[in-house]
Amino acid sequence: MQSKYTECYRVCLECLEACNVCFNACLKEEDVKMMAECIRLDRECADICAYTAQSISRNSPFIEDMMAICAQICDRCAEECGKHEHDHCKRCAEVCRKCAASCRSITAA
Repeated sequence: MQSKYTECYRVCLECLEACNVCFNACLKEEDVKMMAECIRLDRECADICAYTAQSISRNSPFIEDMMAICAQICDRCAEECGKHEHDHCKRCAEVCRKCAASCRSITAA
């Protein structure tokens, strides 16, 4: 793994975990229907973060393409989670924004 990607790799794994925690917590909320979009985007975001981390770990020629897509999906997930007052959603939104910024810091360079 190239050292310039180390931080993004770490943050992708952190985001994957936060999205999985949010996903599971949303399923336990009283009004699950209200959380449907949050749940859906948590899954999408967790998957792209996992795939981006895998791309980095195997030195894929598409790392920066994956990072660009990861940043977009993280932004969408952060936007949705940010609409909810649950602690797990707030935490997820915060980590998603951090992940998007980390991915963009490399793809913009």
